[in-house]
Amino acid sequence: MSWFPEKRTSKSWIHQICTKILKTGPVPKHVAIIMDGNRRFAKKNSMERAEGHLKGFDKLAETLEWCLDLGITEVTVYAFSIENFKRSKEEVGCLMEIARQKFARLMQERELIQKHEVCVRVLGNLSLLPPDIQQVVADAVEFSKHNTRAILNVCFSYTSRDEICEGMRELAEGVSMGLLKTSDISEDLLDKCLYTRKSKDPDLLIRTSGEVRLSDFLLWQTAYSCLAFVSVLWPEFSVWHLYSGILHYQKNYQALKDAKEKNDSEKERRQRESDYESVLKEMKEQKSLDKSEDLVSIQCRVQQYAQDREARIHKFLQHLDHKQEEFFQNMLHQKPTFTAN
Repeated sequence: MSWFPEKRTSKSWIHQICTKILKTGPVPKHVAIIMDGNRRFAKKNSMERAEGHLKGFDKLAETLEWCLDLGITEVTVYAFSIENFKRSKEEVGCLMEIARQKFARLMQERELIQKHEVCVRVLGNLSLLPPDIQQVVADAVEFSKHNTRAILNVCFSYTSRDEICEGMRELAEGVSMGLLKTSDISEDLLDKCLYTRKSKDPDLLIRTSGEVRLSDFLLWQTAYSCLAFVSVLWPEFSVWHLYSGILHYQKNYQALKDAKEKNDSEKERRQRESDYESVLKEMKEQKSLDKSEDLVSIQCRVQQYAQDREARIHKFLQHLDHKQEEFFQNMLHQKPTFTAN
C-alpha cells in the first residue's frame, strides 16, 4: 500500500459532517501514535507475524489520510523500539525487511511526497540499523527535508531514554568544546538537543491495544500532552477511534493549555534567576562586585549576559545541525551492505 495514496478515499456524508463538527473546536496540530497490537492481531486472525506488521503499515497510511483531512499537520509514530532488537532473530529480520521495502516504496513515491509537500523525518539511534536501511532512510530524509505542509516523524530504532542520554552527551560535548558554559544548560536547551528538536511537542498521544503505558516513547515531549488509550489493536484502529481521541483532547484542551502556559512561565522565571545568579558569580570571581554597583548597572549586566548566552546557544545549535547534516550525508553516500535475514 502507498504511503500517500494518489486517489483519496471518498468519505461518507457522516464522516464529512463529523470532520466539520470537530473542526469547530481546537484540533491538535501534532498527534503522536504508539501503533501497538500488530502481533496480537496476527495471532487473533491466524496470520503470520509478518502479515500482522504489514497490516499495521496499511493502517498507518490510512490514518495519515484521515489526519490530513482533519488539518493535523504533524504525525509522529513509534515504528520500532531499540527494545525490539531483543525479539527473535526471525522477527527482527522480518521487521528490517519490511522497513527496507516500505522506505524503498517511499522513495518510489517522490512525486506524491512533493505533491503533498510532506517532510519525512526518521528519529532514533540510526547507527544501530543495517547500512542499506540507513542509506534509504537518509535518502528519504534528505529528499523531503524542505517540505513544510505536513510532517511525518517515524521513530525507528528509538527509545526516549536513549534520546535523552544522547541529548545530555551533546550538551557535555558543547561544554567541552567551549561552545557552551555549564550555566547555559537548562531544561529548554536539553529540549533543543533531542531528536525532536525541530518539532513542537505533541498535542495528543494515542496508544492502541489496551496498554496504558508509554513504553519509553516521547517521555520528555508528552509532559503536557493529552493521552488517549484505545483498547482496539492497531490494525483495527478506525477513523472513529481517531475522532474519539480528538474529542478527548478538546474536552481537556483548556486544562492542558493552562498547565503548559504555567510551566512556560516558570521556565522563563528560572532562566532569569539563573542569568542573575551567573552574573553575580562572575562579578564575585572578577572582584568587581562592590557597593558602587547599583541595581541598574547589575540589570544591564544581566541583559548583556542573556544576549551572550543566546549567541552561544545559537552557535551550539548550528553545530548540532551541521553534525546531523553530516551524519545523514555519510549514510547517504556509504556503500550499502545487504544483510541476509
